[in-house]
Amino acid sequence: MNRILIFLLALSLNFGWAQENKWQGKFEQLDQTLPTPNEYRTGSGAPGPKYWQQQADYVMNIELNDDNQSITGSETITYHNNSPDVLKYLWLQLDQNILSENNTLKTTGTGAVKDSAAAKTYAAEVSDFKAGFNVKAVKDAAGKGLPFMINNTMMRVDLPQPLKPGEKISFGVDWSFNIVDRSVFGQRSGLEYFPEDGNYIYAIAQFFPRMCVYDDYEGWQNKQFLGKGEFTLPFGDYKVRITVPGDHIIGATGVLKNPQDVLTKTEIDRFEKAKTSFDKPVIIVTQSEATQKEKTKLKTKKTWEFHAENVRDFAFATSRKFIWDAQAVKIGSKTPLAMSFYPKEGNPLWEQESTKAVKNTLEVYSRHTIDYPYPVAISAHTASIGMEYPMICFNFGRPKKDGTYTPQLRQGMIGVIVHEVGHNFFPMIINNDERQTTWMDEGVNSFVQLICELERYPDIDWSRGKPAGIVNYMKGDKNLQRPLMTNSEQVIMFGPEQYAKAATALYILRETVMGKDLFDKAFKEYAQRWAFKHPKPADFFRTMEDASAVDLDWFWKGWFYTTDVNDQTLEQVKWYRLRDEKSSVENKNVKVQKGDLAAEGSGDKKTDFNDGPQEFSLVETKPQFYGEFQSRIDDKAIMKKLQGKNIYEVTLSNKGGLVMPVIIEWRYKDGTSELERIPAEIWRINENKISKVFVKEKEVTNVMIDPNMETADVNIEDNMFPKVQKDSKFDQFKKKAN
Repeated sequence: MNRILIFLLALSLNFGWAQENKWQGKFEQLDQTLPTPNEYRTGSGAPGPKYWQQQADYVMNIELNDDNQSITGSETITYHNNSPDVLKYLWLQLDQNILSENNTLKTTGTGAVKDSAAAKTYAAEVSDFKAGFNVKAVKDAAGKGLPFMINNTMMRVDLPQPLKPGEKISFGVDWSFNIVDRSVFGQRSGLEYFPEDGNYIYAIAQFFPRMCVYDDYEGWQNKQFLGKGEFTLPFGDYKVRITVPGDHIIGATGVLKNPQDVLTKTEIDRFEKAKTSFDKPVIIVTQSEATQKEKTKLKTKKTWEFHAENVRDFAFATSRKFIWDAQAVKIGSKTPLAMSFYPKEGNPLWEQESTKAVKNTLEVYSRHTIDYPYPVAISAHTASIGMEYPMICFNFGRPKKDGTYTPQLRQGMIGVIVHEVGHNFFPMIINNDERQTTWMDEGVNSFVQLICELERYPDIDWSRGKPAGIVNYMKGDKNLQRPLMTNSEQVIMFGPEQYAKAATALYILRETVMGKDLFDKAFKEYAQRWAFKHPKPADFFRTMEDASAVDLDWFWKGWFYTTDVNDQTLEQVKWYRLRDEKSSVENKNVKVQKGDLAAEGSGDKKTDFNDGPQEFSLVETKPQFYGEFQSRIDDKAIMKKLQGKNIYEVTLSNKGGLVMPVIIEWRYKDGTSELERIPAEIWRINENKISKVFVKEKEVTNVMIDPNMETADVNIEDNMFPKVQKDSKFDQFKKKAN
């Protein structure tokens, strides 16, 4: 077979297999990597017919002492053993112990001495603050002491009798601890002091001994709390009574059950009005009322009671400084209240934006996942934080003293509120193990956050989660990077990786790989399957494929199991036209001229289209090409159809290791353009270099890959042909690359 005939095969096959391919199996399945499906978790990604999970219910009495900034509490835990296993002991989490003496965080922390460092960086080192739980007693339902043992941030309680499948047990714990000053220790839970008026804002979480998760995947959760990896918790019902100074206002997980005991008649009336106010928030406690409380500082006490059903945790914020507003939101058949609690230091920004952001989040997230099921969603303000709990989150965003603020502060505050309120869905409802797999809540949530921001705040330039926004991280120092499938405590670049990279991966999956409609159906299926359950990464991966009929193992492998990057290079574009049909057929011994396909071995590499098209010939098909087929193709008709067509051979290389779809923009001589999308499977035979032939009616002047920067290509300077462009769009493209 002569060389000219080989060109026909190039219309459908890749070149360069023998010379270029270094097979790495990027399209091999994840079967051996993911856990084997079973009766608890199926191969489709859905919970199995025998899926189970434990339940832990709490009844608590808490008192916050505003004089010495401490908490004293007692709880009764009712633990339901829904597993098929017999349990001889229970494990609880004592997360306040992260700062106790000789804790693992302190003893394993690393660092170095820096000259001229701020003195504040040593504040925690020299502090004599006594942190951690003081567990006073653990008792059974009859008041008899139960043996317990504390292992850093975990506590084991030995049971008097083994707890059999289907049984439950109630036991009590009494405890106390000193509330951490967040400005010194930087924790998620603690106090903020305001020296000008001598008052505090308390943002309180991880404040009670909480049950660990026991599941089908690893039995008891046993990862100590080291700070980065957050929480893994069972669902349950809560009844919590919180005693605070009589002029405090509390925002908490759940429904306030005794407003008549803790609110004034005016506040109750405003609160009731908010329940039917859908267009704007109702201010329940005004700024002037809160400012007056700052001065009077009542010494009497009040007890607030909150009930919450089917939640995985409980948190609250309390202060006499709080302004309080609320607004009803229509979500399906429910009307949850979007609420904000903030001091005067948060205004005017918080009054303008906070509850609006809560409302926007509930509406957009509900559309993409499940209808928000809880009765309230709260944004509480305190300094330099973004932290989430069921129905309540703590957020930053403080204007200057004169009330002015920059657009950047407004954007940051809106972003953090949307993100933290969004955590109600991931992981408070779709309840992954945060301590083991951060991207499943932070990354997935950051992705839906971006969808909400783009829809509800189109005037702001959002970048986290967009492909262009992750490029600097992706092409950065590999020694600082970890695959997404890495435990939180081993991650170095936490934000860019577990938040932004994971969000970007899902954004690309939605916008470029699967398409919005298909992705949204599969993503919603995942949310519905795993609402109020404990999904693992395999459940997410498998559900997304099961609900879309798209094999995505190559995508999960590249984005979640490696630190590879996308760096596609447009190596060369060759332009061909067919010789005159008559001369091609008559002249069987055509001489190969420079520029023909046969001259490829000469090393001549064209850099533009200035020399015009290279000519090539087709010949009549010999009988042996048909094998046993009796019919024959009309060779002359094929030649006639190709006559005058522009044929382009495009050669691409993959220098970053991450296989991704190929997006080609063709710019034509008549001023028009065309966008062509090729699935990532084009790399399935050769993961490093490919060639593909395109037949075009029009004459091409420019070719560009990934023109809209959809795939996080880390070097778009080599995405154009010709390499030197004189077109304004290409100039803008190159400017973005720099």
